[in-house]
Amino acid sequence: MAITGIVLLGYIATHMLGNLKVYFGPEDINGYGEALRDLGGHLIPRTHLLWLLRIGLTVAFVLHIHAAYSLTLLNRRQRPVAYAARREYLIASYASRTMAWTGTIVLLFLVFHLADLTWGAEPAVSGDFERGEIYNNMIATFSRWPVSLLYIVANLALGLHVFHGVWSLFQSLGISNPRFNKWRRHLALGFTVVVIGGNLTFPLAVLSGILGESGFLA
Repeated sequence: MAITGIVLLGYIATHMLGNLKVYFGPEDINGYGEALRDLGGHLIPRTHLLWLLRIGLTVAFVLHIHAAYSLTLLNRRQRPVAYAARREYLIASYASRTMAWTGTIVLLFLVFHLADLTWGAEPAVSGDFERGEIYNNMIATFSRWPVSLLYIVANLALGLHVFHGVWSLFQSLGISNPRFNKWRRHLALGFTVVVIGGNLTFPLAVLSGILGESGFLA
């Protein structure tokens, strides 16, 4: 769970940072997409390295879900009979108690998000989808307020999931020290605020008109 979580956290942060290029205009964000397809340069056929990365991420994602499912079954076997009284949570945070729900929301949203901005599958796309035109596709899809609202809600769920994931992965890996533990919450909160905050700027910038057809404040 922790190892695959680290891989996915790295992807989430990298994905957000790459998407920030949208604020530099169509040429930068579209060029970024082309650069991803050309990873490896002349040493590796076009898109081959990108597909290897995609396969690796998919494997990590599947293993992460499998680990979560296995841990859930293990916990249920340890307590086959439910609590007789309502549980009082003294230690478990809201983020930790809702990991299954937030994970499910993120999974369902991921399918839609890929269909909308990667596959160009109907009816998810706005109708203006054009492969390779990342900037225009983002403007078109986030101009639809229901999609932007869905994106915001999904990212808030992702934020809860990421916060607890970063907080707990050190303990899962056996890295636990009283001196370090007091910083784990700050690290988890900081990572979550930066990544999720960055993601939330995209739909908000489009809906508010900060991002237009020509670029930042166009």
